[in-house]
Amino acid sequence: MTKKAPNRIKTITEYHRLIGLPPPAHPLVSLIDLSTVTRSITEVSVSFVFDFYSISLKRMPEAKFKYGQQTSDFDEGVLFFMAPGQVFGMELKKDTIHRPTGWMILFHPDLLWNTPLAKNIKRYEFFDYSVYEALYLSDKEEATLTAIARYIEQEYQANTDQFTQNVIIAQLELLLSYAERFYQRQFITRKAASHEILSRLEDLLTTYFNSGALATQGLPSVAYIAETLHISPGYLSGMLKSLTGQTTQQHLHNRLIELAKEKLSTTNLSVSEIAYELGFEHLQSFSKLFKHKTRLSPLAFRQSFN
Repeated sequence: MTKKAPNRIKTITEYHRLIGLPPPAHPLVSLIDLSTVTRSITEVSVSFVFDFYSISLKRMPEAKFKYGQQTSDFDEGVLFFMAPGQVFGMELKKDTIHRPTGWMILFHPDLLWNTPLAKNIKRYEFFDYSVYEALYLSDKEEATLTAIARYIEQEYQANTDQFTQNVIIAQLELLLSYAERFYQRQFITRKAASHEILSRLEDLLTTYFNSGALATQGLPSVAYIAETLHISPGYLSGMLKSLTGQTTQQHLHNRLIELAKEKLSTTNLSVSEIAYELGFEHLQSFSKLFKHKTRLSPLAFRQSFN
């Protein structure tokens, strides 16, 4: 059976039409109150690709949100961030009337043109998180973000002038900053889940280092680690930075240097041989990283034990 291609939605106006709403007041940004959606989805499984950004606070009992191979319930106060070009969908219970609540902010990349956010939006890694890494909001946090969303709506519904774009962009940046803060809270308050991931990360690296794979394959990539842990690279890096102050790459380098210290202090292998076993093609690259992390050259570190 041929898999049905996702529905590609190029404009916000097109999406309004699809869900039975009048044209948006502004062609590049729209706040949709999901309780006002009049056109029901009749397919049991449906998927979409937007050519614009989407931030959704959505509740829909008896439905699941799907991104990649992961699914999540719609029955909690969760916030999803989608960047243009990402495929996502919904799995609906058959023969059930679906009445979503919540809101969606849709904004086209053209809205960001010639503003600092056009470049800075890439630093908000949660646009690339998987669905099960959505932001779970407290009632107070939800109220804060909903108020900002309403300010955006109020601005684009007013008479457009030379300040309109800047005011909307400022409110979007404020919303994203709050989301970043709330994600840091989530990393901390969900310590059990976060530390379980950290434990699996350490086990993965220990197994990889002990297997001799460093010499033949080099340091594992962040993408490989994230895939093995069934977590998105951005979420892994954000969680590590919140809990340890290090990115995934920095964490990898620190583990590598600890292994180098062990070999330098407990074996008779030459510095070149150790560099090779750790996956470095060039001794200079190993020496540079080691000195950057320890303030000593590998040879000076070894001599300090004599």
